[in-house]
Amino acid sequence: MNEAAIPPAAQGDPEAREMLRAWIAERGLHCTIHVGMWEGEKSTVREEHAWGLVLADITRHIANAMQERFGDPAERTRAEIVRAMLVELDIPTTEAKGQFLDQ
Repeated sequence: MNEAAIPPAAQGDPEAREMLRAWIAERGLHCTIHVGMWEGEKSTVREEHAWGLVLADITRHIANAMQERFGDPAERTRAEIVRAMLVELDIPTTEAKGQFLDQ
């Protein structure tokens, strides 16, 4: 198994929470997702909006990493990721299936 490293900030923060873990296994995407973090009376942010922010931040991190590793312009990479994501959302190449496991 090839796990990604845990970021130092997460290791040092007792309040850190893993929100998403994604794997390519058995020729497909498998993931665990922590939903409900922003639901409830204490939150002023809608869950859907918060996940949009998380996915946007992840996209920027990917674009920055590709710029650092391969020299690809971050702006172009971000645009291509967004374009591919919108196409995949409208015309999926695979079905998103699985089950929700409440922890």
